[in-house]
Amino acid sequence: MDLTKHATTLGHHLKQKWGERVHKVSINAAFTCPNRDGSKGIGGCTFCNNASFSPSDRKIVTPVEDQVLAGQQVIVKRTGAKKYLAYFQSYTNTYAEIEYLRELYESALNSPNVIGISVGTRPDCVPDAVLDLLQSYQQQGHEVWLELGLQSSFDASLDRVNRGHGFAEYVDAVKRARARGLQICTHLIAGLPGEKPEDTLVSLDKVLALGTDGLKIHPLHVVKGTQLAREWKRGEYHPMSQSEYVALVAEVIRRTPKSVVFHRFTGTASEELLLAPAWCSKKWVVLNEICTELETRARE
Repeated sequence: MDLTKHATTLGHHLKQKWGERVHKVSINAAFTCPNRDGSKGIGGCTFCNNASFSPSDRKIVTPVEDQVLAGQQVIVKRTGAKKYLAYFQSYTNTYAEIEYLRELYESALNSPNVIGISVGTRPDCVPDAVLDLLQSYQQQGHEVWLELGLQSSFDASLDRVNRGHGFAEYVDAVKRARARGLQICTHLIAGLPGEKPEDTLVSLDKVLALGTDGLKIHPLHVVKGTQLAREWKRGEYHPMSQSEYVALVAEVIRRTPKSVVFHRFTGTASEELLLAPAWCSKKWVVLNEICTELETRARE
């Protein structure tokens, strides 16, 4: 399997830019979300598991620098990578006071062999002060990615999953980030309730037209402890099939310029939490099928 023949992957992009393999190290900085703490809503998105959420405790159990080191020790054994991108992944990683964010980000950036940060957040949680801070790191020579969880360009779909923002907030965030020269990775979820595969392609086209530097796409998971799980058990939600997803991602790749970097082609959930679809636990099977589908299309 070699998806780099068909699309620009993050690993390939970073290796070309930095001269060697660069690997993401995931960081959980104990952030919350405005759609959980009552600012915009409670309970979060219908697909979001609340098991690990503790609204009364914002304390980081493990310091950022220790998380970076632990991640590096695992990665260097597995892949041999010696440079790292600190990935602030869990929940809304810009949702705090600017000085607190500065402390967290710089703890990661000052860790040995870290060449930059990737910050996952919501489109409605990127004030100018945060963008200015990220821009300052980029101007210092760090690799900086702002990852925006759009999921869909359809406001009706976002409302249905209780997202708490619309497409307009994404448009605004992208325009302000691009004005500062920041690299943007847009997250899309395929198979949202009420959406067909072609709806994801509409969202893709809108995102590409507006301008994005990266894409992350994955299927919607039904996991335990969510409103979506209850809807699925009642027969009100039916996940995408594996073949539908493979065909969709192949078309997403076909439509996307090679200048856009793919951070993810699919995603998995832990076996302890995953309810459906079962094929989401087979990451490499899905990736291989996407590659096979692309090669078949190239021969036609």
